[in-house]
Amino acid sequence: MARQLPLALRYPPDQRLQTFVGAGGATLAQLRALAGGQVGDAYLQGGEGAGKTHLALAVCAAAEGAGRQATYVPLPVARGRLGDALDALEGSALVALDGLDAIAGMRNDEVALFDFHNRARAAGIALLYTARVAPDALPLTLPDLRSRLAQCARIVLSPLDDAGRRDVLRERAQRRGLVVDEAAYDWLLRRVGRDLGGLTALLDRLDRASLAAKRRITVPFLREVLDADA
Repeated sequence: MARQLPLALRYPPDQRLQTFVGAGGATLAQLRALAGGQVGDAYLQGGEGAGKTHLALAVCAAAEGAGRQATYVPLPVARGRLGDALDALEGSALVALDGLDAIAGMRNDEVALFDFHNRARAAGIALLYTARVAPDALPLTLPDLRSRLAQCARIVLSPLDDAGRRDVLRERAQRRGLVVDEAAYDWLLRRVGRDLGGLTALLDRLDRASLAAKRRITVPFLREVLDADA
């Protein structure tokens, strides 16, 4: 069903290679090459909030924009039944497998992933893996899977600092047409938290509230909206 949806609905417009903050030009060029079919498999490593899911979705969007069929697989959702999820992916040109940490230690899932990796290599399917840690630090039970993962091109993401998070919020606010005072960004990071997923969801809430009230987003307006939510 997901493959029949328009690209904009499957892959949120916020999550594109050109909207990613915190990666160098060489990293983005490598991921664009992967999306275009010019390189082999890649392993994207980074801590919580580093942007792994953003990039996994962005690579899928870029691949489909280039006319290649792509599939995004959130491994935490497929945990315990990964074999069934992977069996339907043979027709894809690129598969992004997001969150290896979730299936590490699940032997049946590991065996299914190892078998799929080998089938994908034989069929010319490009693979993008994401995980919080390097392959040798994952608690895998299958040494052969670790060996395959270690052969992938490695891309390591650094966590964003507050300036980087502010840049992400500013870019996403601008895409929505939101007018946000600079002081409001600082207030959000101090009072609401630094999780970008939660902050982006809050931007959607602020977008609706700002439109309804016909007000720009200031610190007093933030307090009003969050107090109303509470």
